[in-house]
Amino acid sequence: MNSTGAVARSNSRITGISLWLAPRRIMMRKLLRQVTVVAFASLSLISASPADDTKAQRSTKSHPSAGLADKTNAQRSTKTHRAAGLAAKTNAQRSTKAHRLAIQVDQNDPAVMNLALNNATNVIEYYRAKGEDVDVDVVTYGPGLHMLRTDTSPVLDRIKSLKNSAFPSKIQFSACGNTKEGMEKKEGHPITVLSEAVIVPSGVVRLMELQEKGWSYVRP
Repeated sequence: MNSTGAVARSNSRITGISLWLAPRRIMMRKLLRQVTVVAFASLSLISASPADDTKAQRSTKSHPSAGLADKTNAQRSTKTHRAAGLAAKTNAQRSTKAHRLAIQVDQNDPAVMNLALNNATNVIEYYRAKGEDVDVDVVTYGPGLHMLRTDTSPVLDRIKSLKNSAFPSKIQFSACGNTKEGMEKKEGHPITVLSEAVIVPSGVVRLMELQEKGWSYVRP
């Protein structure tokens, strides 16, 4: 009986211990699971952090590049607009630039006089076709004054015709005053020039001053 009772008491103790340990084992397992979950979560966060940093760095690198590209494009656009503006300004200046031509006649030669009138006519018609105007001044002096004399001009009709048809361009026929006075003294009578002509003090000075003002110069 004593032996049997001892065994029974021993089994009872073992059973009690097992019952006492069972809940604690369950708690330990739960705790272990929680620790494992937390550990994995931490590892995931740690792994994600470098990836986020890398993405941020890539984004930071890409933004300066994009900004630089935008700046470059803006500069190119500005240069393009400036170039376009300069071209437009140049074209406007060219279109508004005055066309002016001085033609010298200093010979009493009908061929030279007709050539001078041909030059004047061609220039006027050329710019008329372009929708532009031109100023022409046929300056006569010395023997060339005969071109504008009413009594000796071989091209009187051509001068009147060109004067009337030049509009909207302008053509002037300048007669040297010095030459006119010298001819009058030599011939002993007054000399009359065409009504289309303008008497200037000196034909040579007239040509010089026109060229100083930027007029183009032609001598047939």
